[in-house]
Amino acid sequence: MPVPGLTSWRVRLWATGGVVLTLVLVAVLLVTTFGGGHRARAADGLPHTAVEVSPSGCGHGWQRGAPGLQVFDLHNTSSGPAEVFLEDSRSHAVYGELEGLAPGTTRQLTVKLGKGSYAFMCLPDDADAVTGPTVRITTGTAGPAAVPLTEHDLIPLAIDYQKWVGDGLNGVVRQTGVLKDAIDRGDLDAARTAWLPAHLAYERLGAAYDAFGDADGQINATDAGLAKGVQDPAFTGFHRIEYGLWHGQSADSLRAAASALVKAVTGLRDGWAQARMDPAQLGLRAHEILENTVQFELTGRTDYGSGSNLATARANLDGTRAVLSRLRPVLKTRYADLSSLDRELDRAQHTLDGFDQGGRWTPLERLERPQREQLDAILGDLVERLASVATLCDPRRTV
Repeated sequence: MPVPGLTSWRVRLWATGGVVLTLVLVAVLLVTTFGGGHRARAADGLPHTAVEVSPSGCGHGWQRGAPGLQVFDLHNTSSGPAEVFLEDSRSHAVYGELEGLAPGTTRQLTVKLGKGSYAFMCLPDDADAVTGPTVRITTGTAGPAAVPLTEHDLIPLAIDYQKWVGDGLNGVVRQTGVLKDAIDRGDLDAARTAWLPAHLAYERLGAAYDAFGDADGQINATDAGLAKGVQDPAFTGFHRIEYGLWHGQSADSLRAAASALVKAVTGLRDGWAQARMDPAQLGLRAHEILENTVQFELTGRTDYGSGSNLATARANLDGTRAVLSRLRPVLKTRYADLSSLDRELDRAQHTLDGFDQGGRWTPLERLERPQREQLDAILGDLVERLASVATLCDPRRTV
């Protein structure tokens, strides 16, 4: 959370082991003197080099290359904000990146460099990119780097994913129709049986990161923030029906909610073909689906009586895999830890499947402490790994 009165920015580092770390740093105003490749050792024990960021002086201050882990103190001397890349001067693979470097401020970029040729690229807002002088290093091994993605690279992947979601919405409409029919005829046992398949069909589609806009609020919202809680007329969708089915409410009291749910999912399905998903959000969605799972499902915040949080987590894992399968062509050449990510996804799936006893899922409250700790650790680790995917798949300006 930002500190009042200060500004925070994202810093991307292409760290060792192929894992991209996304850090949030609070800006600290540094006084820096620029000169002929000034290098000094700071309290962190690493060599520091002061580097200018501006259209006319991009990369100035770095003249003598040295291998190893080091810090660049990047100072924006221009009148507007800028992005900065440190890239391989031949392949243009990025070793480190800063976003939102405000005018007159200095921020640090920590990278590991080795044998090769490097240059800073400065991208001022509303201006063309500028590449600074090339600096060569003759020894050592550099940390991992990744060739930047553009929105053009992601457009066909997003189109394919959007088509997959559209096909899935057909199934959601069909399943919610079965749920509504059971409620309409007053068969609440059949309605409880139909509720979970319908809900999981929706959850597999990954509504994270505002994928479905306002429709998700009508379909899958909780009672959070509602003045009357579960009794509030604005409490609608799957969880409203879940609450009623598992808290002894009559079929008559649920018919309106069931009709509204079918109307909402049908409207979402019918309008999806005209929707235009932002390709830049594809990598974010891979991360956000499971982050939401950890935040809402593993805490039980979305349980209104069915005890199906672990089933939902399993459906969310399917949704994550669906996104990753579209991103795999670009990740193969950019994400060195892809095989490890695949193994951890398999591990999470195996663990969650162990809580499915022939369609009857273990409620969260019945898990023993070691089981909860293991599950939290596995999915928490996946969320961290998927943050790297989100960072790698964030489109970047290159001109």
